[in-house]
Amino acid sequence: MSTSTDDEAKDLRPLEFIQLQQYMEYSSMKVEDVMQEFDSDGKLFQCRQGEQITEEGFVQFLKTYLEVKDIPMDLCQRLFYSFQKCAHNGQSTAAQTPKSTVFLKDVSCYFSLLEDGQPADKLEYTFKLYDKDGNGVLDSTEVDRIITQMMKAAEYLGWDVTELRPVLEDMLAAFDVDSSGTVSLEEWVQGGMNNTPLLVLLGLKVTQRDGQHLWRMKNFKRPVYCNVCQSMLLGLYRQGLCCIYCKYIVHSRCANQNPAPCLNTYVKSKQDVGVPVHSWASGNDTSGRCERCQNKIKSLSGKHCVRCHIMRHDDCASKEPSECSCGPLRDHVLPHWAIYSVIKENSKITDMQNSMADGQVLQIMPVPDTHPLLVFVNPKSGGKQGKRVLRKFQHLLNPRQVFNLCNGGPGPGLNFFKDLKDYRILVCGGDGTVGWVLDAIDKANLPVCPPVVVLPLGTGNDLARCLRWGGGYDGMDLSLILKEIEVSSCILMDRWSIQVIPEDSKEEGDQVPYEIINNYFSIGVDASIAHRFHVMREKHPQKFNSRIKNKLRYFEFATSETISASCKKLKECLTVECCGTPLDLSSRSLEGIAVVNIPSIHGGSNLWGEPKKSDKDLADQKPQEVVLDHNDLKFSSQGQRSGCPCRLMVSPGYSPPAQSTSRTRTRQTC
Repeated sequence: MSTSTDDEAKDLRPLEFIQLQQYMEYSSMKVEDVMQEFDSDGKLFQCRQGEQITEEGFVQFLKTYLEVKDIPMDLCQRLFYSFQKCAHNGQSTAAQTPKSTVFLKDVSCYFSLLEDGQPADKLEYTFKLYDKDGNGVLDSTEVDRIITQMMKAAEYLGWDVTELRPVLEDMLAAFDVDSSGTVSLEEWVQGGMNNTPLLVLLGLKVTQRDGQHLWRMKNFKRPVYCNVCQSMLLGLYRQGLCCIYCKYIVHSRCANQNPAPCLNTYVKSKQDVGVPVHSWASGNDTSGRCERCQNKIKSLSGKHCVRCHIMRHDDCASKEPSECSCGPLRDHVLPHWAIYSVIKENSKITDMQNSMADGQVLQIMPVPDTHPLLVFVNPKSGGKQGKRVLRKFQHLLNPRQVFNLCNGGPGPGLNFFKDLKDYRILVCGGDGTVGWVLDAIDKANLPVCPPVVVLPLGTGNDLARCLRWGGGYDGMDLSLILKEIEVSSCILMDRWSIQVIPEDSKEEGDQVPYEIINNYFSIGVDASIAHRFHVMREKHPQKFNSRIKNKLRYFEFATSETISASCKKLKECLTVECCGTPLDLSSRSLEGIAVVNIPSIHGGSNLWGEPKKSDKDLADQKPQEVVLDHNDLKFSSQGQRSGCPCRLMVSPGYSPPAQSTSRTRTRQTC
């Protein structure tokens, strides 16, 4: 009995399975990249024992794959034990695998499955996770354990679990198709694939087909009605499933009862291009008024267009002209009737057609007098803000023009918009995300260089501050921000390349992530603080879920760095040369060096101070030449421009600081 209890204590729990997937979301590594490190010339080859790896080798696999240097050992041990258990339960490998090792191919197959596997494959794994005795069926005890573990997982995800247990009980009971009292693997997979609440709870992403809802669990603050059964959502938190795209609302139990289809994001043929029509959805417009008769809309009696977002009573909607104008955001919207599907076998396909994630090959037909917005969102930025902003833009705009940077980076979006002549790019993220997108634009060799707007979701947001988009997104209505973008202006920004040449080419070290300076490049105390923050966020991503918490973490690391003064001997470790002449650093207390391209640094600090009124007037004067003496030179840099300067959009009312209008050079004696 104690052995069984000990085994259960070592088992990987569904809660940890969800945490593992969250770690994977923050990693850019692929299994095939990690497997190369176990080859004879790889860094982890010594951890192999033939086709197996030791527990230490497994830990190194996780650290490399998840890009986390200090991964929790409990998670490592439970994962390692789960692979041992699978190996020793199998007939073919039980006698061949020592208890202190696991098969490397089993580990690689498992994580490859989590990377690219279909929901059916992941459901099969979760079945084996719950099947404790390994007999191939789930009995009543195991089903009850599933419900308990799912309740814990739901609590971890922030769900209201007060009414979840009976829903789960009914759901799992329905899986037992043959009424045998047990659930087989086939019944589990087939039932799970057709059960939306289970897929949402386990975080399994189904490939979205056009016209298919994208569900999320939501707690509603106001009374809402189910669009399927038309009854009110009850309970303390009014919890139900809501479509991100069209705001269709259902009970969890009604999600599988053939709800009305979602909006289309493109038309099926070129003949349908240019036909703008409303797409009406019913109900849950209780907070608005009919814009035709100005009377309040009650319960399920109203309709709203999911494209232009106008609201009408049922009778008023029937009198509305069928043509949809795309509403007040017309300038930014890429309408569904401007995107059409192309047959893959068509020999005339050009670069404008793009193969999307769902396999469709699509082409854009430009809409006159508009500037479609290509939106890139980093859902990891700003804690939970990134995911929230992603959902809002997928509702406000066509989901086809909103791209999650965690799904392939900026490339798919840039390729999709590649041949449009007049469009804008909105980057929702921190300074690092902006640099990522600008770097991708450089490499894409676009025929037109589109202007880039920044919605600050990071912690510092120095570039957004300089462009007057603020120090951080505070939840403002995104529609208002889009209207500001319409009247904003463009400026050019220099970007500089930096060359890092190691003195010893054989010395191992981290690669330079980017060779382009957008904001600043620094060595010393601030780099140390930023590195500690980065490592901690990798280890505990769930603790960095708000900008305020992130700033407190930065303050904590800065305080400890001030006390420890780990960079106080920096001047003994480097030399600084300007035009070939070394600078004398011996008389200075030096803990950091920065090469600065914009006035803002460290989350809003202006090293030159805020410009006075008289200084602002200099912006309208002829650029002056500034001569710097090396005795007064605090920051020096040598470099070259990276290609052509990028175009950035600044908030209305922006006036560039005086420094940006000056041409700077150094004396030859420097």
